[in-house]
Amino acid sequence: MKLILALSLAIAAQPAVAQVGTTKSLTLDGARRVIASAQAEARKVSAPGGVVAVVDEGGNLMALERLDGTFAAGANISIGKARTAVLFKKPTKVFEDVIRNGRTSMVALNDFTPLQGGIPIVVDGDVVGGVGVSGAASAQQDEELAIAGAAAIGGMKVTSNGALAPAVRYWDHAQVNAAFAKGAVLFDGAGDRNYMVHASRRDSAGMAEVHAKDTDIIYVLDGSATVVTGGSVIDGKETAADELRGRAIQNGERRQLGRGDVMIVPNGTPHWFQDVRGPFTYYVVKVR
Repeated sequence: MKLILALSLAIAAQPAVAQVGTTKSLTLDGARRVIASAQAEARKVSAPGGVVAVVDEGGNLMALERLDGTFAAGANISIGKARTAVLFKKPTKVFEDVIRNGRTSMVALNDFTPLQGGIPIVVDGDVVGGVGVSGAASAQQDEELAIAGAAAIGGMKVTSNGALAPAVRYWDHAQVNAAFAKGAVLFDGAGDRNYMVHASRRDSAGMAEVHAKDTDIIYVLDGSATVVTGGSVIDGKETAADELRGRAIQNGERRQLGRGDVMIVPNGTPHWFQDVRGPFTYYVVKVR
């Protein structure tokens, strides 16, 4: 009895954080982004129509849009696909295949639409929502549009066995050249990935910087610059969360960077592109 009482007291004394988990959730902006990505894919492949529905982790409808020319029933079907994908945490094609192979009793389940075209939205292993598409040229195309939508948030693809895995991302040379022409972000870490990829460009010196959480991996494509690292930032001010900027660095180490050089700047390290002979173009992979 004393042992049971002691265990009960020990459990009660544990901090609440050990007893309550944290969950991610899909925002309305995120749901709209899913729809926009699916519709962009529809335009790319010249899909004749389609309804895109997005639900949250509980299967509740968050957003829905219907392309012109799509049959009216497509709305309810797409919602059902999205809800099935999120509640069962699997692409709906998995269940269509199971039923086709003889397990017809599954059709008796409530809130169940076992039709290809529903994909769970997964972020860091957590299902945060689902997207369903109906009314495209085929069931296969329904699923392809749904995958494109889900990838806008989770960056996931569906493997041959119905599992989800990170999707391959690709930018052709024209997109890369356009990004370097002005300096732009190629990949913004969509889906809470712990890295970003920048196509960076400098035509003149910049401010001293400190990234509290991001480590910068720099690869120089063209031009040259004097980079100062370490030391301390002069007149440093926080310009954004975990970001500090100032007018210069004192007592830092100077290096000349040119074409083909690589530099890794650990998080928390001051760095400053002091002299730039450009255009100075370089990739930055930010790792958190």
